[in-house]
Amino acid sequence: MRSLPPIQSLQYNLRDEIAKTIIVDQSGHGDFNSVQQAIDSIPPNNDQWIRIHITAGVYNEKVVIPKEKPFILLDGEGSSTTVIQFNDFGNAINSSTFQLWAENFVAKGIMFKNTYNLVIPRGSDGNKILPAPATLIAADMVKFYECGFISVQDTLADAIGRHYFKSCYIEGAIDFIWGGGQSTYQDCTINATTGVLGGISGYITAQGRTSTDDNSGYVFDSCNVMGTGPVYLGRAYRQYSRVVFYKSYMYDSIVPEGWSSWTYAGQE
Repeated sequence: MRSLPPIQSLQYNLRDEIAKTIIVDQSGHGDFNSVQQAIDSIPPNNDQWIRIHITAGVYNEKVVIPKEKPFILLDGEGSSTTVIQFNDFGNAINSSTFQLWAENFVAKGIMFKNTYNLVIPRGSDGNKILPAPATLIAADMVKFYECGFISVQDTLADAIGRHYFKSCYIEGAIDFIWGGGQSTYQDCTINATTGVLGGISGYITAQGRTSTDDNSGYVFDSCNVMGTGPVYLGRAYRQYSRVVFYKSYMYDSIVPEGWSSWTYAGQE
């Protein structure tokens, strides 16, 4: 079974390896009208690259790629025009708009969005901001190019495996990049929309490294970190949380302390 090429060599040049292309088009001019229908059509334990081209449009659906369906390339027409979104809240497994459980996966030019906290009126009783993940990644050897991830709380569940994000846009206010992944974010825009919190500080990362033997962690390389209100770079989701920002530009919305120990005060 083939693995993805090294990060440096993969510039979305998989076309020579693609065994089949499936077209998703809401207007009925493709093979399927929904993204999930296209994924369901791929046989289990596939060992050849299958390209799913998603034409421009807003696809209101939850999308799940199960573990037994590796070697999928999701190809959109740009994150501003190809949007997969859903309105739900709760834990990552139940409420994420997009769930990935299969290794050897590439996505390019798609926006993944959970609209729950984006559409509720704020400041009224009963309308609190709640966890509403846009994406759950629980697989190894995964890459996203020029994609977007938008929610308010828990936007990107970067949970398990090795992941690479290139030129992506990630938006949220509370713990919006979180989990136990081993991931590199390169040339990405990180937008902390903490202005929606009414002056309360937000948190970009909540990384879940559990021990000194745990090789997980996040590296932000040459990223643009911006925000609309006070925000920490991260807080310790687990005792050995590990996050590095390298050669990245940070707006003055980042609080001077930089980091919060959360429930691990005194163990820094």
